Amino acid sequence: QVQLVESGGGLVQAGGSLRLSCVASGGTLSTYAMGWFRQAPGTEREFVAAINWSGGSTYYGDSVKGRFTISRDNAKNTVYLQMNRLKPEDTALYYCAADTSLWKTWPYEYDYWGQGTQVTVSS
Repeated sequence: QVQLVESGGGLVQAGGSLRLSCVASGGTLSTYAMGWFRQAPGTEREFVAAINWSGGSTYYGDSVKGRFTISRDNAKNTVYLQMNRLKPEDTALYYCAADTSLWKTWPYEYDYWGQGTQVTVSS
């Protein structure tokens, strides 16, 4: 059973930065593709970013391209989301997710999800 725990959320002013972390346990993170999603109240869950098992391939949603960067440290079982030039519309609950099919290629199908970390961007 894979468990994902996000951290790093908080309140930040527009134009600021945050780095989210997602620590995985109970599985072999180094073989999983990982993703970040977000959901604001009253909206559908939105894809933010994804990274393949090695870190060699990354994918981004259109609304965050050029501002957010996904990365991973398999030795630490951790995936990161560096968020720069934050905007009020980035306010949401951010989730990480794992596709535990070994060495999966894009597109990914996520079967484990974390509980989320709240990001609030003030104007």
